[in-house]
Amino acid sequence: MTALEELVKQSEVQPAKAPAGAEAPLPPESDDDIPLYAPRRKIYPQSVQGRFRRIRWAVLVVTLGIYYLLPFVRWDRGPNAPGQAVLIDFPSRRFYFFFIELWPQEVYYLTGLLILAAIGLFLMNALAGRVWCGYLCPQTVWTDLYFAIERLFEGDRREHMRRDTQPMTAEKLARKAGKHATWLLVAWWTGGAWVLYFADAPTLVKDLATGTAPFVAYLWIGILTATTYTLAGHMREQVCLYMCPWPRIQAALTDEYALNVTYRYDRGEPRCSAKKAEQLRALGQPAGDCVDCLQCVHVCPTGVDIRGGANLGCIQCGLCIDACDNVMSKLGRATGLIAYDTDLNIKQRIEGKKPFFKLLRMRTLLYAAVMAVAGGIMIFTLATRDSEGISVIHDRNPMFVRLSDGALRNGYVIRIVNKRLKYRDFIVAVDGLPSTLVDYVGLPPRSDSRQLVTVGPDQTREVRVVVTDYSSMPPAPSTTILFRLIDVDSGEVAEMRDHFFGP
Repeated sequence: MTALEELVKQSEVQPAKAPAGAEAPLPPESDDDIPLYAPRRKIYPQSVQGRFRRIRWAVLVVTLGIYYLLPFVRWDRGPNAPGQAVLIDFPSRRFYFFFIELWPQEVYYLTGLLILAAIGLFLMNALAGRVWCGYLCPQTVWTDLYFAIERLFEGDRREHMRRDTQPMTAEKLARKAGKHATWLLVAWWTGGAWVLYFADAPTLVKDLATGTAPFVAYLWIGILTATTYTLAGHMREQVCLYMCPWPRIQAALTDEYALNVTYRYDRGEPRCSAKKAEQLRALGQPAGDCVDCLQCVHVCPTGVDIRGGANLGCIQCGLCIDACDNVMSKLGRATGLIAYDTDLNIKQRIEGKKPFFKLLRMRTLLYAAVMAVAGGIMIFTLATRDSEGISVIHDRNPMFVRLSDGALRNGYVIRIVNKRLKYRDFIVAVDGLPSTLVDYVGLPPRSDSRQLVTVGPDQTREVRVVVTDYSSMPPAPSTTILFRLIDVDSGEVAEMRDHFFGP
């Protein structure tokens, strides 16, 4: 029997034997006796230093820095325009992102961003599992910050656990009060920063401080303060285990080549202390590198033992890798007992073959191609989009009117859009009928079908148009006519087709 076969045999779960003279325990009478929800145990994550911990600190600082400070960044768009770099302006129905300005009718850009976000999430999962959950998810980022605040007031794992077992004292009460007060302060500023994206940030901060801000601002700050404090401070890993659907979705999107935080059991088993391992190796018996120190479990923010294999609670943050590498370095052993790897590579090493990594494969290439196409289309349409627009609404009741002289009349409402931040003059022209009279209601009369219309900066204007056909030809039930909008200064043209109806 090989060492690996012996290891597998030893790891098989054997049925427990009852002591002599005692009756064997009876199995549950039904499935109702098995609890569906395991009682929550409080997790005390231990601090750790290492490469992945530094990456997480960097991501935390960058993402929270952007979130909290971005509303105060200024961007000069000229007169008659807001000076906030990123602003969702509901009263004006505009979204501003630095030099980009989006109108409500350009909602397809939001659709494109959602597509890019979804495919990007799929691509990250195909490359490195739940890397989004471990580094970029808002729940992970804010919970990580709350853990740091908790350690500042209550100490690291052992000190925190010891204090929780002691009776309440003035010092313990002060530490807990300070922790929760800081948590609430962070949660309050999180909610406050969110509402700043919907109004001019400096002005809204002043209004909030003086109590003159709209009630809806205070309401949303309160809601987001409560949710941040609850989710990041109290629910923590419960959000990942029970509330978030992504762990269950990503399992259906991954494959055997995706890198995941993996315990290399081919090297770590059988587990034994460092001293015992030396004795076994001296006798020529197998001994793994894992010393069962449980450091990988102690640093895990969700309390997962990665040595048990893939787990729903593992967010792939890599902290267990740092903890294990630190232990291996102290023991003088090679690092990487826990690493981003695949089960295929473990089998390769067991068979004496060289491990391989297949990042470029059909799945990842397809995701990247979809992202490139969607992103390219968005960039192209954004770069070539018009700064003006025209839409035409035909009268519905009646569709047409026959005059006493036999002429036919149709009514329309033309809406002209000016997306620039200055006044612009447009020429509106109507073509398509051989003999027509075009009346622009409320504007100076003209002898032809053209009319000069001025539209204010970043505004729309509606013009009532009545088209009368004096053609001697028998009228058709429907004739296509063309409404043309021409910028006087630049010559840019926008067109819209509609119908002239007859009997």
